[in-house]
Amino acid sequence: MSKYLSTPVLIATLSGITMAVQGTLNSVLAQKTSLLSATLVVHVIGSFIALAAVLVAGAPLFRLPWSSIPWYLYLGGLLSVIIISLVAVSIPKIGVANATTAIIIGQVGAAVLIDHFGWFGLQRMAWNAWQFLGLLLFAAGAKLLFR
Repeated sequence: MSKYLSTPVLIATLSGITMAVQGTLNSVLAQKTSLLSATLVVHVIGSFIALAAVLVAGAPLFRLPWSSIPWYLYLGGLLSVIIISLVAVSIPKIGVANATTAIIIGQVGAAVLIDHFGWFGLQRMAWNAWQFLGLLLFAAGAKLLFR
């Protein structure tokens, strides 16, 4: 099977689809309520679902070494609040397609740096000239998608 049709790639693609739908739903919810209220409600619902998943899966929640994990690895919750707020604000102003394109450009740009330097304890995956060219072409394609 081609690595482009592998299970991890398909899962990541599904994640991208889910993010576009989530951003749209969160944006409309924020318009009908308020940005901070919508962000809170989305996280409360997500927390209940995550808790249910932990309980159903029998994950060892209380037997994990939480105190020995580097502090910055807990910033995902803060970043999630920031992401939801920024997406909810940007979609009504520039549209789902433009916002998603900008999000993807930001994600890929950050991902290149994280991979290249091996930040946050990940294995370093240095980028080569071909991948840099691909990133430039990707950015050019994104420019064409903006309306």
